[in-house]
Amino acid sequence: MSVIPSTVERVPQSTDEEVQDRIHRQTQANLEYYRRKSPAEIERRLEELDREWSIERTLEANAGLIGFAGVVLAATVSRKWLILPAVVTGFLFQHALQGWCPPVPVLRRLGFRTPFEIDEERFPLREELREKGGE
Repeated sequence: MSVIPSTVERVPQSTDEEVQDRIHRQTQANLEYYRRKSPAEIERRLEELDREWSIERTLEANAGLIGFAGVVLAATVSRKWLILPAVVTGFLFQHALQGWCPPVPVLRRLGFRTPFEIDEERFPLREELREKGGE
């Protein structure tokens, strides 16, 4: 494994193989299920996929929230709270480079997918919708 993996592969490379396989199987099951559905149901699923929070967005929101909380606590309670934004930005930087940081294993086990993994479901469903005369 490279020290700085590609953008597409960095999270999957740092995800437990069992978890990665489960995410892949669920995506395939979703595709099989919706391929047999009506265009309206496929369109609803595509709307769900457009609203799905990727692991990237979740990590960014988490880091922003913890960083902001640390700054507020430092301003109102004690400057020692500045450790929170310092640590969280370090983790965010580590994730940007390697695709791993402490929340990643937990979020992956909860089923959070990368933008690429979401697109692996979205694009075939869009094609299926076109073939069925929708969109």
